[in-house]
Amino acid sequence: MDANFIIGLAGEAVYVVLKASAPMLILGLAVGLLVSVFQATTQIQEQTLAFVPKIVAVMLSVLIFGPWILNTLVDFTYNILSNLYRYVG
Repeated sequence: MDANFIIGLAGEAVYVVLKASAPMLILGLAVGLLVSVFQATTQIQEQTLAFVPKIVAVMLSVLIFGPWILNTLVDFTYNILSNLYRYVG
């Protein structure tokens, strides 16, 4: 096991984490942008108006994309554990 293998494995792990968190981040960003535009046009500067819709959007995205995220993480874990013999010796 050399340094290139470890770096490649760490890069794959980072990619899986980014892929798994992307739906929640994108929906939170989109809802935050819409709320910001709404606040700017109506000049309502309520702090809870900025956070509550984002929290709801992220929770809905977890419910909608949860099976896909779980499948992605299980596939990565299965790949790691099925090739464990290559990592140990």
